[in-house]
Amino acid sequence: MSDYLVAMEAAWLVRDVEGVDDAIGVAVSEAGKRLNQKDLEYVEVDVGATPCPACGEPFDSVFVAADTALVGLVLEIKVFNVEGQEHAQRVAKKEVGGALRDVPLKVIETIEFEADSDE
Repeated sequence: MSDYLVAMEAAWLVRDVEGVDDAIGVAVSEAGKRLNQKDLEYVEVDVGATPCPACGEPFDSVFVAADTALVGLVLEIKVFNVEGQEHAQRVAKKEVGGALRDVPLKVIETIEFEADSDE
């Protein structure tokens, strides 16, 4: 059995925002609230990065139009004692997807790690 860190991208829609910073704050707060309601406070929530098409430098994954924003969030969860990478991805999507119903999720990275004795 192995342990994995699974990172997923989520598309979060935020209405009535005043700008990028407002959209980021609302999206991270709403996602964290929904995860905490399902006792998933161990899921890390952050804003994703999108590379600039011109220079390649990363910038926050946020698009705002007509006071509505689409925020790309990155959700990371550690999955323990699974049979392999695909099993870890299925477990992660089931856990997080259950709390964030109707939010599109896509696995973007899966890394095997050795668990510390404290975890």
